[in-house]
Amino acid sequence: MKAGKMKVAQASVTRASRRLTGDQFANVAVVVVTLILFTVAWPTLHLTHAVSPPIQPFVAALAAFPFVLIRINPALGWAVSAISALVIPHVFDLVPGYEYPWQVVHIMVIMALLASVSLTAAVPVVGVAWISTVLLFFAETPGQDGAGWAVGLTALVVFCFLIRWLVLSRRALAKQEEVNEVERARRTVLEEKARIARELHDIVAHHMSMVVVQAQSAPYRLGDVTPEIRAEFDSIGDTGRAALNEIRGLLGVLRSDAEATQVAPQPGALQLDELLAGSARAGIPLVWNVDGDRTRVSASTGLVVYRIVQESITNAVRHAPGSPIEVSVEFGQASTQVRVVNGPPAGGGVPTSSVAKSSDAAGGNGIRGMVERASAVGGMVDTQLLAGGGFEVRAVLPTVAA
Repeated sequence: MKAGKMKVAQASVTRASRRLTGDQFANVAVVVVTLILFTVAWPTLHLTHAVSPPIQPFVAALAAFPFVLIRINPALGWAVSAISALVIPHVFDLVPGYEYPWQVVHIMVIMALLASVSLTAAVPVVGVAWISTVLLFFAETPGQDGAGWAVGLTALVVFCFLIRWLVLSRRALAKQEEVNEVERARRTVLEEKARIARELHDIVAHHMSMVVVQAQSAPYRLGDVTPEIRAEFDSIGDTGRAALNEIRGLLGVLRSDAEATQVAPQPGALQLDELLAGSARAGIPLVWNVDGDRTRVSASTGLVVYRIVQESITNAVRHAPGSPIEVSVEFGQASTQVRVVNGPPAGGGVPTSSVAKSSDAAGGNGIRGMVERASAVGGMVDTQLLAGGGFEVRAVLPTVAA
């Protein structure tokens, strides 16, 4: 393990050394080119300007040495070169037969620095450098050459801007691809978490719920159940409920960031018979009566009716196992009436209302979820503990959601 870490560290040092060597090579190349330009400008200065020999090295340095700043600070190098280009023609006379105000080396350096400024400097600095250079060449160059230089310098700046835009675009594209890759990886993880949550829910939670229901209703469906066997069934039911609570917590963690969109059709009024018949097949002592025209009910109200009936049956099974349940749903023209009544817990137990409220406090849906669903469509839910120990859920919902 340590050997692997050492190899990685050595590779990082090697890459850094290569980058450093590349920078050093570029700096050395700039210095070498600057010296070459200076060695060309000095011996040829007497061919372009009337400069006394002791001053020639300094004038040649003003022409060539700003190039040394092309990587460090091209804007400063351009400023020095432009100022010297403005001063030299007015201080030193031209040699007869030479018409341009600067040496060729000076022109090459100022153009190279302008290109570097266009590639690296801020846009306002580029604008100042471009306009100043165009005006300088337009004013100082002989005859009609100024217009040509203005066009050429403008083309140089535009070309450098295009290169700059291309490089920045590629960098932005690479960065965006990296972000997209990270997002794709994140989405893959979230989708896998959501898939695991669905598998757990479909495979485990459903069967555990049936185990709990059967364990709670077995003492009332089977005859000659001894107290010991009843206690065993109660223990199975308690263990099953605890397992269901743990599964719900795990599903909450797995789905917390998934932002999964449910694409399956939502249940509604037309699926009530399936819900009630399925509950009866699970051994729940259930009778129901559904009247009225279900096709007039809006989809949102139908979903609320379905969920209220579903949650009421679930609460009755959990908190009053073995008690008979009556479901009545009447679909009217203006409103829909829902009534679910269950008897007291068979064999005694905690009052239904107390247990339902404690379920709400623990984070379940329960009565609070019913009230919220009904309010969302403009309806209301009322619950009450009956005199004999049973519990009633009554809801009045608009047939067409508000």
